[in-house]
Amino acid sequence: MPKDIVLNLLSRSTEILEEQFMALPAFEPTVDAEAMTRVLENVARRMSDNYPYFHPLYAGQMLKPPHPVARAAYALAMKVNPNNHARDGGRASSDMEIEAVREIAGVFGWTEYVGHLTSGGTFANLEALWVAGQVMPGKRIVGSEQAHYTHQRISAVLKLDYASIPADNRGRMSIEALEAELRKGDVGTVVVTLGTTAIAAVDPLDEVLELQKRYHFRVHVDAAYGGYFRLIAESLAEPARRAYEVLDRADSIVVDPHKHGLQPYGCGCVLFRDPAVGKLYKHDSPYTYFTSKQLHLGEISLECSRAGASAVALWATQQLLPLIPDGEFARRLACGRSAALELDRRLRNDDPGRFQTLQYGLPELDIVVWKLKAETPERSSELAQRIFDACAERDLHLALVQLPQAWFEPVGSVTHGLVTCLRSVLMKPEHVAWLDGIWERLISACEQVEGRNA
Repeated sequence: MPKDIVLNLLSRSTEILEEQFMALPAFEPTVDAEAMTRVLENVARRMSDNYPYFHPLYAGQMLKPPHPVARAAYALAMKVNPNNHARDGGRASSDMEIEAVREIAGVFGWTEYVGHLTSGGTFANLEALWVAGQVMPGKRIVGSEQAHYTHQRISAVLKLDYASIPADNRGRMSIEALEAELRKGDVGTVVVTLGTTAIAAVDPLDEVLELQKRYHFRVHVDAAYGGYFRLIAESLAEPARRAYEVLDRADSIVVDPHKHGLQPYGCGCVLFRDPAVGKLYKHDSPYTYFTSKQLHLGEISLECSRAGASAVALWATQQLLPLIPDGEFARRLACGRSAALELDRRLRNDDPGRFQTLQYGLPELDIVVWKLKAETPERSSELAQRIFDACAERDLHLALVQLPQAWFEPVGSVTHGLVTCLRSVLMKPEHVAWLDGIWERLISACEQVEGRNA
């Protein structure tokens, strides 16, 4: 792919957009091209002080490069700079948002719903918990101890009581511990995570929904990371597959297109199965809704000004890569999972056995974690840090994460505390082709650290 593909696409499409406004009287904005050049050259130099998030050798955090068509469409939309709060601020981009969100809802089997894009997963989850608090006033919210910390923080902002539910040794919310909490009778919403931040664990949504029949609470699914895996659910291991198969029964769902959806930051999405919750957003502002009787997205959103360019970029990407189970988008997701399974296999089969993977189960999605075998957790943590640094010297960028030591030991082992582990997020489809290079650099880094210890 030519390096300048986005610029080439943008040049022609900008000409087409400008032609649509040719009837307006001509004017030239006042700019200092020479000064702008100096500034942008400085920007380019400053931006080099980053990890190479776009490259397959970056396999650390949840960072997936936007698709070229998303970058081009976003930049093109910025020619107009629409605001998707009201139709007055972005007629075309509002329609594109509605259409793009409809396709995302369709992934989860919903045709009747209310939802919209947000500035990211944090605000999307805030809206979901705000609605939960309105629908179940005075009731508590609970979520797994492995749920994203934003839920506890959001609950505090909303003045809602929140409690953490212990996770099992697979990183999933414990159903036994959840039911014990439900028996107290004051839980209004259970947050179920499909794709935890640490290891991409998939909470047992199917079992939570069975409890819902007896205890009558709302189910909010935080699928900010793992939502799109609904497209390839049949290829997942049975526990995760069962969770994804019943996703349509959730009361609300959050997914982040700026993660697996190939979008620039920030682009989140919140969906509610019951369209009637839209009435909770009702307000009587007189100054933004005055030229259209069509739905203003600001009427179903807590956020006011929102970048219409995000909707345009998402719409364009989904036009190119439709969200269908047998499509190219789904194939790319499957590539990341294949890479994760292969890395996990190599770690388990390593000779001389330097690594220890999670005791129970293969990676559920596309995140792999492992610890270094050592006589103590402290020594294992030290080795992880040193190998992390040695990998970076080889342009392989991993991540570090602290996990319970017990997750790496057989059931019944008396093990406490946390251990620092290495973590790899293999969410780029190119990671499959680059796995040999990733493995070679990891082993080389280990040998370097081992040599220093000799």
